[in-house]
Amino acid sequence: MAEDSKTWTWLDGAWHEGNVMIMGPRTHASWMASSVFDGARAFEGVTPDLELHFERINDSARAMFLEPAVRVGEMMELAKDGIAKFDADAALYIRPMYWAEAGGFMGVPPLPESTRFCLCIYDAPMPPVTGFTATFSSFRRPSLEVAPTNAKAGCLYPNSGRALTEAKSRGFDNAIMCDMLGNVAETATSNIFLVKDGKVATPSPNGSFLAGITRARTISLLRKAGYEVHETRLRPNDFLEADEVFSTGNYSKVVPVTQIDDRDFQPGPVMAKARELYWEFAHG
Repeated sequence: MAEDSKTWTWLDGAWHEGNVMIMGPRTHASWMASSVFDGARAFEGVTPDLELHFERINDSARAMFLEPAVRVGEMMELAKDGIAKFDADAALYIRPMYWAEAGGFMGVPPLPESTRFCLCIYDAPMPPVTGFTATFSSFRRPSLEVAPTNAKAGCLYPNSGRALTEAKSRGFDNAIMCDMLGNVAETATSNIFLVKDGKVATPSPNGSFLAGITRARTISLLRKAGYEVHETRLRPNDFLEADEVFSTGNYSKVVPVTQIDDRDFQPGPVMAKARELYWEFAHG
């Protein structure tokens, strides 16, 4: 996703074109990381689960002691206005953000009344359905006791960035991260599923990773289609011994994992069905 792609941002009551500057050096969020965001998609003329993403950004704000002053309905109207600034067939990323302007330092929470909001929408082509390769990372996902894992908080993402950098240095596209107990949590960028003997399994939410909106939608759609889907504790070997592995996330939706370390996988029929069901839902 190019940073110079077409971009419109709603900030302080107006739409602005381009990469708008929003923080100064003394803004609490710029050095104390008091910021949250969310990500939704517009593609092929649809915006699946957009309202749920806007609900989650407000939940994330509360978890980070911010004041979510923009109602979901207002965000929906803003998104409609912003999307209209792009070509009708454009694939877009829709990113609401809250951050604190003021507060203490050395871990002191922000001042809730200083919370600011923006909605950034930009061109972001859908990735190909070819999927990605992955390796098990040496970096772990934190638990709620040590990090705000109950929010989609900006401060969580450098850890995923470390895992991605490590994975790319080994020649892989992505990283599979475990929790502090060695159970598989997610990839560095998305949730992960396996299929074994026709049954689907995905890591059970345990507070160490964001159980995504696209993940929940995929589980629901597969169950309605008659598949057994289990949210359970999974170890690295469970994935290495699986028949197929796939990933869900807002950015790519549903794509296959084609390799994990030395094990190759073919895109499988359950992944293909999950993607088909998701597209049917999105256009429904």
